[in-house]
Amino acid sequence: MADDDWKQKLHLPAKDTRTRTEDVTATKGNDFEDYFLKRELLMGIFEKGFEKPSPIQEESIPIALVGRDVLARAKNGTGKTAAFCIPVLEKVDTTRNAIQALILVPTRELALQTAQVCKEMGKYLNVEVMVTTGGTSLKDDIMRLYSTIHIVVATPGRILDLANKNVAKLNDCRVLCMDEADKLLSPEFEPIIEQLIGFLPRDRQIMLYSATFPVTVKHFKERWLNKPYIVNLMDELTLKGITQYYAFVEEKQKVHCLNTLFSKLRINQSIIFCNSVNRVELLAKKITELGYSCFYIHAKMLQSHRNRVFHDFRNGLCRNLVSSDLFTRGIDIQSVNVVINFDFPKNAETYLHRVGRSGRFGHLGLAVNLITYEDRLNL
Repeated sequence: MADDDWKQKLHLPAKDTRTRTEDVTATKGNDFEDYFLKRELLMGIFEKGFEKPSPIQEESIPIALVGRDVLARAKNGTGKTAAFCIPVLEKVDTTRNAIQALILVPTRELALQTAQVCKEMGKYLNVEVMVTTGGTSLKDDIMRLYSTIHIVVATPGRILDLANKNVAKLNDCRVLCMDEADKLLSPEFEPIIEQLIGFLPRDRQIMLYSATFPVTVKHFKERWLNKPYIVNLMDELTLKGITQYYAFVEEKQKVHCLNTLFSKLRINQSIIFCNSVNRVELLAKKITELGYSCFYIHAKMLQSHRNRVFHDFRNGLCRNLVSSDLFTRGIDIQSVNVVINFDFPKNAETYLHRVGRSGRFGHLGLAVNLITYEDRLNL
């Protein structure tokens, strides 16, 4: 990595619109007004900073609005969350005291982030949005469900628990959205999802969104979806704005290599991925010893601690975050322009989601992989 071309890639600030790639600019030229949305929803969309629909939003919003099942594939960081939140918000009838839409996501952090997007866009609609995930007080959730809730954003296990207790009543919930659908249809989640569908009315609408669709999704589609409209914006897998490199090193050289990258790269914020909880903590300690600011996050931490780290990193309190694969999906932090795979991931899907944390919404980003002899075949 001796030549300077990769440094040039990062000279524009992360939010500079000139760096937008066609992943988000190759649109048909639609406007949000074209979809005949409620005026209050349009106010929320524009206040959130969305000017025009991205390609995935153009493709799926009009279809979702007419009530068809949707199976949509689009790259990380191209506006998938708004692609399903906008039709969900448009369909909610706030005069009715009932859960009318359920948005399922695989991780707690993504649930908080998705609910926040819903609340911000629905600011003028008087829509009540509730987040419910594992690791938080069940009693608080039960109390909350006694008041009016229109949209629930949840991780699967917790909402199934509430449905089984007959606290979350889903008999009027006619819209089910699944974000990161491939993860939700993995063996750990799929039985829970199928039980949840049993609580929904027969005339429900199901929408699946993801960047990767393995064979499990095909089986689910054939069993549960009714003539789904299929959107595939994946002519290639990785975002156009991300430049990918690898450094061939020995295990014992990795920290030294990382130190060199920190000193040479222009990093707004970086996420550094390790393959185990133990290695996350050890590496975070090493980075701090080298004199760089650093947080870490993994699934074995207390939920309150995870929330705090996620919140502080997103607000720019720290430049570098060491993470396990907990953080690979859906997490949208615009100022992350560098992703480093300190440990190379075990499969292609994980790789795709990891590097997709950089180069969000058409900006430029960099992915650097530290590759050992053992990783060569995987690479």
